[in-house]
Amino acid sequence: MVSPQSIDDPLSLEQQVCFALSVASRNVVALYRPLLEPMGLTHPQYLVMLALWQHAPLSVKDLSGLLALEPATLSPLLKRLEAVGYLRRERAAGDERQLAVTLTDEGAALRERALEIPPAVVARLGMPLEELMGLHAALTRVIEATKRSRS
Repeated sequence: MVSPQSIDDPLSLEQQVCFALSVASRNVVALYRPLLEPMGLTHPQYLVMLALWQHAPLSVKDLSGLLALEPATLSPLLKRLEAVGYLRRERAAGDERQLAVTLTDEGAALRERALEIPPAVVARLGMPLEELMGLHAALTRVIEATKRSRS
C-alpha cells in the first residue's frame, strides 16, 4: 500500500522502478516454473531453448549476446541442456576457437510442447494481451536505455 508521504519521498520503496521490476520478474518467472518442469527445463534453460529454436545454430558468443548473459553464466546452462540431449556443442568448422550450439532432434521436437507455454502464462496472469504487449514494449525501451547509459 502506498502511503501519502511515500509519493513525496524519492527513496520510498513503492516509488522505486528497480523494486517493481525485481518483484515482477520473480513473480512472472515463478508462473513459468510449473509449466516448464514437465519439460525438464528451468526458466534460464527455457530462454536458451527459445533463442535456439529461433536462431540455431549459434556460436556461444552470439547466444550470450542474444540472452544478455556472460559466457561463464551460459556455459553451465548449455552443459545441462547437452546432458539431457536437447543440444550439442561442437567446434565451429570455420574457426576451431568458436563453439557452435545446435539443437538435437529431441531439442527441436521440444518446441512443439513449448508452444503451450505463452498462452498458459497469459491466462495465468489474467491480463489483456494488449496490455502485456505494451508492457513488453516499455520494458524493451528500458533495456535499450540502460544499454545506452552504460556506453
